[in-house]
Parts: sequence; structure tokens; C-alpha cells
Amino acid sequence: MYAQDAKLASDSYYAATATPLPEQPSLQSNIRADVCVVGAGLAGLSAALELSDMGYKVVVLEGRRIAWGASGRNGGQAIAGYACEQAPLEKQLGLADAKKAFNLTLEGLDLMRARIKKHRIACDWTDGYMTVSVKPESTPELLDSVAYMRDTYDYPHLQAISPQELPQWLASKRYHGGVLDHNSAHLHPLKYALGLAQAALEAGVTIYEHSEVTELMHGEPATVKTAHGQVTASFVVLAGNVYLDKTVKKLAGRVMPVGTYIITTEQLDKTTANALIKNRVAVSDNNFVLDYFRVTPDDRMLFGGRVSYSGATPSNLKTAMQRTMLRAFPQLSHAKIEHCWGGFVDITANRAPDFNRLAPNVYYLQGFSGHGLILTNIAGKLAAQAIAGQAERFDMMAKIKHHPFPGGRMLRTPALVLAMAYYRLRDYL
Repeated sequence: MYAQDAKLASDSYYAATATPLPEQPSLQSNIRADVCVVGAGLAGLSAALELSDMGYKVVVLEGRRIAWGASGRNGGQAIAGYACEQAPLEKQLGLADAKKAFNLTLEGLDLMRARIKKHRIACDWTDGYMTVSVKPESTPELLDSVAYMRDTYDYPHLQAISPQELPQWLASKRYHGGVLDHNSAHLHPLKYALGLAQAALEAGVTIYEHSEVTELMHGEPATVKTAHGQVTASFVVLAGNVYLDKTVKKLAGRVMPVGTYIITTEQLDKTTANALIKNRVAVSDNNFVLDYFRVTPDDRMLFGGRVSYSGATPSNLKTAMQRTMLRAFPQLSHAKIEHCWGGFVDITANRAPDFNRLAPNVYYLQGFSGHGLILTNIAGKLAAQAIAGQAERFDMMAKIKHHPFPGGRMLRTPALVLAMAYYRLRDYL
């Protein structure tokens, strides 16, 4: 899986349009820290920045480069709420705590905006996100969500877009109605992650790249080993998601690595680019296996949606992705595809985030299930607060029950492939 992942990373539009940070050294000795964070993606960097601001000595271990995984390759949509939506949270946590959980994502949005302003992170932030219906029969339920979220969750930022109004927003005949969230947004995720890393470095965080964790030894303090060194720390935050499955085996069955893929076109003329999506908001459909897209600041269509639950990269990926894009936007048939990339996101069986402890001083953050841009930021803050003794909100999220994927390590992937084939078929019917 990881060799394919490296290949998929090489053609990223984000990597082609971001300035990398100077390479950080690898760990070559035995050191001591207050907190060792494993993973220099958004969750790990968020925790590290918060902890450093609280006065902790923080070391971050990254197996490859900063934001090398999903944090630097995702769809770039900063969406309020959760992939599982609110109903499962209401059932497990009760309505009062489900509201608190939803409000955490709003706090995460505000946190991102504040960090961008404070640290002057140029990451193409653009307000606006719209969910659209692929099937006419699913449109009424989608539009009804506006009143439910306003009345139950006191969230007034949603606007119903009727089937008659949708052509004013979206130059596509594939969709039949939508809900616009004026509060959610989209951005260049790699630029944001690199900006967060720079802020962490300036705050005194030490980041070691090319320092893959080989062993975690529990205890007080805990010890985190790499090939050429180790960190002894009072606390550990595990934020490596799917890349920790071989090292921290207790977490492996709780998340599944799912391949997701994105293309960008060549630069379009300004008139064409402006005509595709009003106000250049980000868009996602409401299928279970969904497509998502937006127009970039440099006038390209960025389109994602094909997924792989087997770990194998789909054949003829660029052609298949282009074909999917043209179902939504046939007017782009002559636009050349310049970038095609992907990577692995971590999904849970119930698509709710999985935050908890492996030991009293070992925290983990995973299971963002495709809604990671906001959740990783707030997850890092919650872990930092818990380490500092304010664990109420972290513990609330830890109450969400999770079950391992069925079939064990050998059979869980075939089982998921069969399940997703069913949902894909249901989307097409």
C-alpha cells in the first residue's frame, strides 16, 4: 500500500503549487520531552502547537515529510459537522452532547481562521460549501436538513437551493437541488499544513522527519523508538492514522485505509472558470460514495471522487476520473488533465471520529473519515487540553463507541469491498 501511496503523492497539484519547508533532521539520538507527538499531519501539528503555547516541551516524529499523508493531499474542504452526520451521535451521546460535538466542529472552523490570521498562512481560504443531490427523490430530505439544523442545532448558516435555483449556482445538469453552507469553506490544504508546521517550529516545537516510529513502550514515562533514536516523554499523542497500523496494533482494526483520488484540469479561461460554480464555493454530492469538486484560485477544476477500498490503485485512474468529471461537466471535454493524485484516508466502521487513550498518558486521534480538515485541528486542541488536565471535552468524544471492522486483519478488506460495492450500486440506482 505504501509504495503505491508514494507514487500517488508525486503528481499532486498541491505539491506543485506550494513551497516546501526546509527538510528537518531525522532523530539520531535518545532525547527527553514533555510530550512526543507521532505524525506531522494536521492533528499532530495542531496538538504540538497548542501544547507548546501551554509551555510544554514538544517533539514531533514524522516517518516521511511534514503533511506527507492525507493532510497535504485531501480535497481541501473544511466542512462543519461529521461524516456520520448527527443522528448516530444523538443516539450514542444524547442530544445535548451531540450539540456540543457539532459545536466542536464550528470551533474548529474558527480555530483555523484564527491560525491563518495569526500566523499569516497564505492558503487560498474561500468561504462557502454546498451539498447537492444526485437523485431528484433525495432532494426533499436534503432541503429539510436546513430547518432541522437551524431549529435543533441553532445553526443559521444553511441556505436551501431549490431545483429551480440550482442552475444559477452550478453549471451542471447532473444535480437536482442543494444546501449551501455559508460558514464552511475550502483551502489549499498543503499550504495550510506547512504554515501550521512553520508556526509550530517558531513556537519551539522540534520536528524530526524521516523518523518512522518502530515501537511504543508504555509506562510513565513512555518511550517512543525509531530506527536510530528514541524519545522518552511524559505524554504521547498518536496522530499517524492509517500509517500506525503495523506499529500500534491495538489501533489497526479500528480504522480502514481507503484510497481516494483527485484530478485537476489545466488552467481554464477566466470566463469558463467563473461560469462553473457561482462564487467558487466547494461542492459535494450526497451519494454514499460521493464526488466533490471546486474551482481553484488559478482557474482549474479540481475534481475528486473515485475511491478504492482494496488498497490497490484503480487502473486507468486519470481516464476514469476524467470520465466521472465529464458526467457532471461535459463542457470540460477539451480540458487537459494536468494532475492526478491520491492517498489514503482513515475511516471508522461508523464514520465517527475515534479519539481515546491507549494508556493514561497515551492519547490517539484517528478516524476522521473524510472530514479531517476541521476535525484534525480541533482534535489536536482537545488532546492538548486533556494533557493539561482539562479532559471533559476529549472524554465526551471518547464516549463514542467503535467496533473493529469485521473479518480481522486478513478479511476486513474483502468484506469492506463487498459492502461498498453494494452502496455504489445503490448510488447508481
